[in-house]
Amino acid sequence: MTHARTPRRAARIAVLAPDGATFLFRYDNSEVGVHWSLPGGGLDPGESTREGARRELGEETGWFDIEPGPLLCTWEHDYTRGGVPVRQHEHIYLGYLTPGPRRELGPGLAAAHAEDGILDWRWWTPAELATAEEALWPPTLATLLAEHRTRDGAPVHLGYVPNGPR
Repeated sequence: MTHARTPRRAARIAVLAPDGATFLFRYDNSEVGVHWSLPGGGLDPGESTREGARRELGEETGWFDIEPGPLLCTWEHDYTRGGVPVRQHEHIYLGYLTPGPRRELGPGLAAAHAEDGILDWRWWTPAELATAEEALWPPTLATLLAEHRTRDGAPVHLGYVPNGPR
């Protein structure tokens, strides 16, 4: 039996450090299992994808000075959020840290992370992304980032991507 899914609009930012590392959060969802995802989330009513990506990044990391840059990709995937089956339509932007060390999270975010199901976070080098054993969202993230420059900055539209087995 197929269940109807509620559409949900979302936006994320692939934050890149000067050394090429990408910042990801770890989730352990009972439906889809352990996976790593970029900072971001659902859009507020009337909010553009860029505005939502910027707001979500600030709320989840405490980094309010990173602007969404070029659009990396769009994709759709299904999952259950708060007991509601959703089909999430995501826009993923690139964002760049200024030269200097990789950042730590801002203070006081543990409670919000626990509420959102965020269990951990870390910076991933391109080599680590390419050989990740746990799922990445979107699943082709390592390739998207590696090939971004060779596509002359053109975004990739992945369409619907089903979640793999847990």
